[in-house]
This record gives sequence, C-alpha cells and structure tokens, in this order.
Amino acid sequence: MSFAALKKSRGNSLSRLVQESSKLSSGGQQQSSGADDRFWKPEVDKSGNGFAVIRFLPEPNGEDLPFVRLFDHGFQGPGGWYIENSLTTIGEKDPVGEFNSQLWNNGTDAGKEQARKQKRRLKYYSNIYVVKDPANPANEGKVFLFQYGKKIWDKLNEAMNPQFEDEDAINPFDFWGGADFKLKIRNVEGYRNYDKSEFDSASPLLAGDDDELEKVYNSMYSLADFLDRKHFKSYEELKAKLDRVLGLNAPATKAEDYEPAPVAKAPEMKSAPAPKVSDEVSFDDDDDDNLSFFEKLAEED
Repeated sequence: MSFAALKKSRGNSLSRLVQESSKLSSGGQQQSSGADDRFWKPEVDKSGNGFAVIRFLPEPNGEDLPFVRLFDHGFQGPGGWYIENSLTTIGEKDPVGEFNSQLWNNGTDAGKEQARKQKRRLKYYSNIYVVKDPANPANEGKVFLFQYGKKIWDKLNEAMNPQFEDEDAINPFDFWGGADFKLKIRNVEGYRNYDKSEFDSASPLLAGDDDELEKVYNSMYSLADFLDRKHFKSYEELKAKLDRVLGLNAPATKAEDYEPAPVAKAPEMKSAPAPKVSDEVSFDDDDDDNLSFFEKLAEED
C-alpha cells in the first residue's frame, strides 16, 4: 500500500483494528530482538525509573496490521536451557504446550507448578517513531521496532475501546488521528511497572506534514517477517531439544514422574493464578528483565 493509499483508507483502520484486538483478547493465535539495532529499548536510571515519548506507527507497506503477536518459551531443566519460539505463534502444535498439558492434567501440584514455569510468554512487536528519549536523544526523530508486552498492549486496546462515554476512541497507530504515548517506567518491588504510562491527546504526527510522514512510512520495518517459518524450528527439532533439556529420553520417564532438578539462579518468574490449561498463560511487561536474561542465554546456546 502506498502512502497515499494509506491516508485515503485510514477511516476504516480503527474498526479493523478493534476487530483484530477482540480476536486476540478472546484467544486466537517469537523471535528474540537480541542486539538488533533496529530495536528501541527504553533505558532506566539507577532507581529503575524511566521516561520517553513514542508514537506507534501504522502497518508497513504491503502488510495488514501494525503489530504482530508472538509466543516463546524460556526455562531450564536438568539438560540445560530451552529458549525457543513457540509454533503456536503460527497456528501449529508445539511440543512444550503438549507436555505442559500432560503436566497440568496429571493431578499433582508439582506438575502444575512445573507447567507454570514452562508456560508460553507473550510479546508484541510494532514500528514506533521516537518523539523524546531523554536517555538517548540521538534516537529522537527515528523509526525503530519496539517489543512490548500485555500491559502496554492493554493501553493500546483501551485507546481503541474506551470504557467511558466521555472518552473518544482513537486509532493509536494512525499518523493523523493517533496520539503520542508517554512511556513511564517505575520500579515496583523489583519489577518494571508501566501502569503510569498514558496516551496524550490525539494529534497528527509531525504536524501532519505529508512529506515528512511519507519519509517515516518508507523507513518502517516489516512485521510479517517475524511470522516467517524460517524463525521457527520444526516440531521434531523442538521435541528433541525438549527431551534433552528435561531428560525425557530416560527409560520409563512420564510427564507425571518428572521432577525438575535444581537450577541456576535466574530472575524469579511471578506465579500467575492457576489457569485451566497452563500453556495458555501469558506473561506481561513485568517480566521484561526475565526476557533480557533469556535472550542472552539464547545467544550463547
């Protein structure tokens, strides 16, 4: 889609995004950013606090949505670390999900606890324009990819689906009718917290200058690439690695008999309320520090 076509069709964008977000909220369908310089990450001070202003951007040329939703797994077993993208991201069966279901349904507390530790983690990716970055002013005025979790996604969803009648719905990904997002990071009990983050009033990006907006549009990165099959190992490869990491190749080993061995200390994962199916639990932004830890391990694997 050309920039001109994007501008002409923007009136239909919000309703389409609301429909898509409803699908995601009701269920429906990873890749590590590593040290990729296409990605922007907010920095925090020694107290764990940080501030920046960003603008979420529309769907890239030729793509349908301004975000992608991805799942991965990151956990340690007797045979090492398992850090892999989940095939459930692209609608396929995943061996970790299947094994977690066995653990969850074996009727033991130990099985459920292990399934929680091995649950899927949820991430979103979008293109953003950095309006203000006090920690790194050189990033201002540039386009980056941005990885975020459920809490920031909820802020986006609330902007598209306001709860009160005196609030107007906005398309936060729109050049002309979107709004700057004030990212406010706090350290709450040792975890990054985004609750204070908020959208400013709706206003055109770059004062609505089409020439400047077209430059931004042409600088955006593909999001569909995250869903390319090349970023996902086959079921057989993942199953072999899962068996090695958890020691499931030993004779007579069953899901209900599995007991995790002591592991090296890593950032503590928060326990979520018990779900009906453990693999459907997703993490939120409070787990960002854990993600960074797992990404480093993945690079060393």
